[in-house]
Amino acid sequence: MSYHGKKSMRQKSVIFILSLCFLLYNGFVQARSLPNFTALVNNNSAAVVNISTSAKSTHAVAPPGYNFPDIPKDSPFHDFFEKYFDGAPGGPGSLPDRSSLGSGFIISKDGYIITNHHVVKDAEEIIVRLSDRRAFVAELIGSDSKSDIAVLKVEAIDLPILKLGDSSTIQVGEWVLAIGSPFGFDASVTAGIISAVGRSLPNENYIPFIQTDVAINPGNSGGPLFNLDGEVVGVNSQIYSRTGGFMGLSFAVPVNVVKNVYQQLKANGRVSRGWLGVLIQDVTRELAESFDMDYPHGALIAQVLPGSPAEKAGIEVGDIIVKFNGETVSFSSDLPPLVGSTLVGSTVPVGIIRRSKSETIRVNISELPTDDEVIAKGANTAPDLDKNALNIRVKDLNAEQKQELNTGDQGVLVEKIAPGPAQKAGIRQGDIILILNNIKIKDTAHFLDLLKDLPKDRSIPVLIQRRGGPIFLALKLDE
Repeated sequence: MSYHGKKSMRQKSVIFILSLCFLLYNGFVQARSLPNFTALVNNNSAAVVNISTSAKSTHAVAPPGYNFPDIPKDSPFHDFFEKYFDGAPGGPGSLPDRSSLGSGFIISKDGYIITNHHVVKDAEEIIVRLSDRRAFVAELIGSDSKSDIAVLKVEAIDLPILKLGDSSTIQVGEWVLAIGSPFGFDASVTAGIISAVGRSLPNENYIPFIQTDVAINPGNSGGPLFNLDGEVVGVNSQIYSRTGGFMGLSFAVPVNVVKNVYQQLKANGRVSRGWLGVLIQDVTRELAESFDMDYPHGALIAQVLPGSPAEKAGIEVGDIIVKFNGETVSFSSDLPPLVGSTLVGSTVPVGIIRRSKSETIRVNISELPTDDEVIAKGANTAPDLDKNALNIRVKDLNAEQKQELNTGDQGVLVEKIAPGPAQKAGIRQGDIILILNNIKIKDTAHFLDLLKDLPKDRSIPVLIQRRGGPIFLALKLDE
């Protein structure tokens, strides 16, 4: 072999060795960069508790005056009546006790514990078990369904506690860890990352949830979610699942919300929230165009409730809230948590867009009432009308119907709808049209008159009421 051939082989060997070293070093660095959770678990697992509850079920008794027929012992129904009716058809008996399992964590050395509302809901007895096998009967200090947080108290001293962090500083992609009792397996540890923050879930308007991919299963509810510093940044509350088990979507209540709820429950046994008194919806691209907005943002006011702080401050239907107390409102889901966390009785600035102009209105926030829903029912029929540009037939509402539907002195009912602009916009039979192109509709004659001057080159807003709830739609006439 020539000199140059040997030199070439040596060069290739050196390159191979260097490449191998680089790959090994890179893999070593990458492995070293992954978090080690052992110290975090060792330092904090003792303050995580298992919670079990029990409640008596209602008695199963035969209806008064009813006698069950004699059932042979070999009948498949005999065991049923023996179990649930004390062995005698028609006799009284009791159903099995109901029970549930969950998690929680100790927040003070003298025995205050945080868990989920749904873990202890309707419980007659609550048992708290520590990792050292001690067990206590807990007292329910207070429970809040809207935040799904409950506070318990056990009679003990010098208990291990967890440190609460600051959920406003967490970032998407950050490592987090959960400790809990999934399916009753105590002190189970799972880890993952934060998938999103500020998530709004259906029927959970007041909580900006933390979304993670941490494996959370039944029994993890109420347990802590830690950051890498060993601080609690959330309370594991819900999972999204089609099977009942973990599917990569878990939701935790931010610890900053938990702190506020804990203090109120501990002091008063209940939680007081701010109330604005409006029904809102998101601003879609079509609605943004209809309101002459550059891009969709804010919370669109679909209804202002009578006697509410919003009504007293002069907020109107069709206003778009873009700022609340200095905080930007990008989506409608941003507004309820901001309002709910506002001190009752305080006066705050609310930035709105009204008829394409920006304004600031000061609102005195009241306490959220127990029931602020507006319920409306259907209306009676009225005379037919000729076909119009929207291909719908509407009818007047009499004074009694307007009062029953709480529409004020406005609105027409959609009696029939055919394919056309209204149907494309999402208007349905039975809807009540309240506002068209920012103008309140007085009656059918007024409605038909407004149709004559509707623009055809852009979308226009139309406010309807459907099943008691107001909704803005974007309507565009055919060219």
